[in-house]
Amino acid sequence: MTAQKGSLLLLKVGDGATPTENFTTVGGLRTTGFTHNNQTVDATNKDSGAWRELLDGAGTRSITISGSGVFTDAASEETVRGFAMNNQIKNYKMTFGNGDSMTGPFQITSYQRAGNYNNEETYSISLASAGAITFTAA
Repeated sequence: MTAQKGSLLLLKVGDGATPTENFTTVGGLRTTGFTHNNQTVDATNKDSGAWRELLDGAGTRSITISGSGVFTDAASEETVRGFAMNNQIKNYKMTFGNGDSMTGPFQITSYQRAGNYNNEETYSISLASAGAITFTAA
């Protein structure tokens, strides 16, 4: 596997159109990342021999996405800001440098903007999955 450019890891926001939803890259982001979490279900019992046993395939799965960058007042930033202010669940897509993607419903759990007197205005967002996420290989 070859190394991939970090600039190709993109967060995109959906427009809600049906039957084919269109996704636009969220502008101004410099860093984007995600974490996939798996909650475990402890199935340890008297026959476990004092070793913890986990129930295979059980538990809650979730994905969190984070991003931060320069505020450019792009239309996509305005869309995301509106979703954050109205506490809305919308579809988002992350695309990767090799062409893979993951798509699904997310809610913005944190939206921040900041600025120093002699630097650019910045913003950061955090999103939490709100349903099934589809992974599509390139």
